[in-house]
Amino acid sequence: MGDNSAIEWTDATWNPVTGCSVVSPGCTNCYAMRLAGTRLAHLPSRAGLTRDSKAGPVWTGEVRLNEEWLTQPLRWKRPRRIFVCAHGDLFAEGVPDEWIDKVFAVMALAPQHTFQVLTKRARRMRKWASAPDRLSRIAARAFFMEGEFQPRWPLPNVWLGVSVEDQTRAAERIPHLLATPAAVRFVSAEPLLGPVNFRSINDEGAILNAMTGASSDYGDDPDAGMIAPQETRTARIDWIIVGGESGPGARPMHPDWARTIRDQCEAAGVAFFMKQWGDWLPLQLGDGTWPHDERTMLRLTKEGRRDPEGWPMHRVGKARAGRTLDGRTHDDMPHTSDASHTPGGVSDDGQA
Repeated sequence: MGDNSAIEWTDATWNPVTGCSVVSPGCTNCYAMRLAGTRLAHLPSRAGLTRDSKAGPVWTGEVRLNEEWLTQPLRWKRPRRIFVCAHGDLFAEGVPDEWIDKVFAVMALAPQHTFQVLTKRARRMRKWASAPDRLSRIAARAFFMEGEFQPRWPLPNVWLGVSVEDQTRAAERIPHLLATPAAVRFVSAEPLLGPVNFRSINDEGAILNAMTGASSDYGDDPDAGMIAPQETRTARIDWIIVGGESGPGARPMHPDWARTIRDQCEAAGVAFFMKQWGDWLPLQLGDGTWPHDERTMLRLTKEGRRDPEGWPMHRVGKARAGRTLDGRTHDDMPHTSDASHTPGGVSDDGQA
């Protein structure tokens, strides 16, 4: 748990629930999984949550409620953005509804903060958040915490998001996100492992434009601006974060994947945040200073294959690679009148 987080799009992390399981390719090099099996393995909040394998620590699927940290945001008085369960998934399979109720009760009792909840279990999040008794359950938990809050659903200071690493995972998770009650809906495309067209997502036979919320059974071309006769509209994405992978085994992110998402956001008026390139930096075509060390060089195609005709990528490390895209830093945040936030904040006592 940490205030003044190094994660570029948040201010603090809060880990009332730790532990997870591997569910898709984006999990392969999970930093939280690696830390839980190495540097943090001695902590009660992480002990036994991973098992050793030839590839390194792997989640066992066990999850843990850290009661001692549950009410910590209530002691943070200065407003900040708080990333919830950075070392787990609040909607993971083993997390009981009662734990989720408790976490949301704390968030309801801390309206000075903006809470950012990110999950790969979009279907379960939708089911939990759409239950008709959800607000009464949260209110009951808040009562036992000796607090009161205005009964309002969805909670105005809670942003809900899903992680997607490629088009397949976008199709699996984004339709559920858009059907989930939330003040702000966001997507973390990190690690981005392939191209994602948010304007054309196959949603059980319909074509969903997640940038506008338009859905059509006729599969019209979103780029042409055509409106199908039986088009329906849902909620839309408010914010997209893009990032490449860093750390051991990091996989490269083709520059066109990031550019395409940036352009989709700009065209639709969706906030775009470029978090990092990760360990691999794309080199400028025509640059005669390319290194030739095969251990730190590869060429990547738009389809994600390593091929001599692909874009040259150089492994320089996260710090050196930076986070500028075509010479610009993108730090856009979603616009909302409900979620309060003041950057920064004093350093409070916390735990990893």
